[in-house]
Amino acid sequence: MTIIRRRALLTGVLALPAIAQANEAFPSRPIRYVCPFPPGATNDNVSRTMSRALQARLGVPVVVENRAGAGGAVGARFVAESRPDGTTLLNASAGNLTIAPHLSAVGYDPLRSFAPVASAGESYSIVAVHPSLPVNNLAELIAYGRAHPGKLNYASAGIGSGGHLRGALLADEGGFEAVHVPYPGSAPAANSVVAGDCHMMLDPITAPHVVGGRLRAIASLGEDRWDAFPELPTALEQGVGRNWPSGGWFGLFAPAGTPPDIVERLNAAFNEGLADPEVAATLRRFGLRPEALTPEQLGARVAADHAVTGEALRRLSIV
Repeated sequence: MTIIRRRALLTGVLALPAIAQANEAFPSRPIRYVCPFPPGATNDNVSRTMSRALQARLGVPVVVENRAGAGGAVGARFVAESRPDGTTLLNASAGNLTIAPHLSAVGYDPLRSFAPVASAGESYSIVAVHPSLPVNNLAELIAYGRAHPGKLNYASAGIGSGGHLRGALLADEGGFEAVHVPYPGSAPAANSVVAGDCHMMLDPITAPHVVGGRLRAIASLGEDRWDAFPELPTALEQGVGRNWPSGGWFGLFAPAGTPPDIVERLNAAFNEGLADPEVAATLRRFGLRPEALTPEQLGARVAADHAVTGEALRRLSIV
């Protein structure tokens, strides 16, 4: 009897840490904020901005972890397979949730493998060209492309990225050929256009190069003009892009099965961060229009974009 009682007592003592961990208030441990693209990419910039905003409001370290590859699918799969306890989060974008899953077996279901948490906002992009290209607007770009079949190319952050799809849509609507040149991230892609290795890029990361005179902006992509470039006409104003899928967005996601109270806590802290004028101004510099959404609203947006993007990819024969 004494041995049995001792074993029971020892079993109870060993179980205490697990019980305590299960009952501990969230958050009580550091959080991994996974960026599925390389350092320097727009996704990375957004990740670092919002990780600091979350850390200030949650009171625990929120550490950005870059897990790049396969158009953002590597990092997304890592989060999908992580423990659903709110300590591993994904800074997702249209690229890895609404484009990449249509192109290959990514190892996760964008509509079932994640719990939507919060939206950082809709993203603007710039159609930027190397200064040597003799075009100043989309009409001139389209005319040049038609006059030089197969000569134009465009850089992107990789196969399945938003820039890949936008470039294909532009060439399709303009009726010209354009060769897609994928890079391992938007920063090296932008550098290739600055160096003259590629002709153009459709991505917000080109903004600093436009400001510095290294690239020429010929259009912005978004519902309205980007306030950082108020004189730059949108593609819509130039008669292009009316039926394109969403220009892009960034959002926070947790693994499916994350408890609703944790999702709610993260959503509240994230949206508080968006309401901070300094945080909002930083996101705008990266090409976002901050927009606070509920988890349900974000989930509905992903589902709608996934369907519309799939139709576009099939029409363009990208899949």
